Amino acid sequence: MTGSRAAISHPLLGDAFLPGTRFLKNALLVIGGSFALAVSAKIQVPFWPVPITMQSMVALLIGVAFGSRLGALTILAYLAEGVAGLPVFAGMAAGPAYLVGPTGGYLLGFLLGGAFAGWAAERGWGRDLFRTLPVMLLGHVLIFAPGTLWLAALMGWNKALAFGIAPFALATLLKSALGAAIVAALWKVAAGRRAD
Repeated sequence: MTGSRAAISHPLLGDAFLPGTRFLKNALLVIGGSFALAVSAKIQVPFWPVPITMQSMVALLIGVAFGSRLGALTILAYLAEGVAGLPVFAGMAAGPAYLVGPTGGYLLGFLLGGAFAGWAAERGWGRDLFRTLPVMLLGHVLIFAPGTLWLAALMGWNKALAFGIAPFALATLLKSALGAAIVAALWKVAAGRRAD
């Protein structure tokens, strides 16, 4: 997608669904991906013990579909939109101050998790349910790590674990499984399109 991929032989979902010139394709993927992140931040799914958004799953799907560099660029574009004041983050807040609030570490985690998911997909780990599931799980760990560290710096370890990890553990497992299933289904659709 961007840069040299001479050592990488595995195609990505973004290439399968959006052929064309590199610049136009990449621009469309960045715009569409940052929009998908913004929408996923606004949709809350009722869940126990707290409602969840699908934002972390979408960040990892962007990485799997776009690759490490373009996935990271897309997530950076989303963060830049929020810092610039566009209402793309969860809730109604925006601006630079949002990045130093309680969720700032998770936003950094989106970048780390998305880049990792893209790196793994470039090496063939984003093709089917069983190879994508560990990518989604490890990607979520990379999202939660800086998020929890930042919460601990703000409010201490006990509260960071109680409010930053425990309420989201089950939802994260389900989102990882759902993300892997989405990737597997999209590859089947892509294979069907090539066969037609």
